[in-house]
Amino acid sequence: MISGLYPIFRNWSEKGSVYIISDTHFEDEDCKIMDPNWITPQEHIDIINKQVYKNDTLIHLGDVGNKEYIKQLKAGHKILITGNHDRGVSYYEDVFDEVYGGPLTISDKIILSHEPIDIGSIMFNIHGHDHSGIERESNCDNHLNLAANVVNYTVFNLGKAIKNGLLKNVYPIHRKTIDKQTYKSWKKEKIEMEAVNNEKS
Repeated sequence: MISGLYPIFRNWSEKGSVYIISDTHFEDEDCKIMDPNWITPQEHIDIINKQVYKNDTLIHLGDVGNKEYIKQLKAGHKILITGNHDRGVSYYEDVFDEVYGGPLTISDKIILSHEPIDIGSIMFNIHGHDHSGIERESNCDNHLNLAANVVNYTVFNLGKAIKNGLLKNVYPIHRKTIDKQTYKSWKKEKIEMEAVNNEKS
């Protein structure tokens, strides 16, 4: 179980792993424009089903394409955060167990979205949308792009990544506020001590 998730989302990892994909674009005509080597929907389904099983949760970060392919996925629990190419939330409720129409904060350190969100260093943003080929920008430790063609059409294991230090550079807003106040108190005490020492001299 991924204990760092908010309680409402912990059921995702009770029986198995939590995997994430984005931008499958099943049967979308512009796939070959985005990437001339784009694989077929069935090839993509086969890759996913070799990694994700019935006890696992699969989170899709949007731009599904033909939703009928979702029925072929083995994952026992399927979640969608809609993307810019997707229709309204209700359109996908017959193939996904949970559907969200926008970014979803699943812990005090992780926010899932379709498009990248500028959140500084206070959270880790897992997203898709960007088909440029860049998974992690060197100047931005707190973003991960999982657009299908960028990650070679594979899924991302969230629990494993957290165990391997995914969130090591995330400095939650609560901690920042506490540390800022602690620093102010320390600085004030230091100034007061210096004043006392100067009076004694």
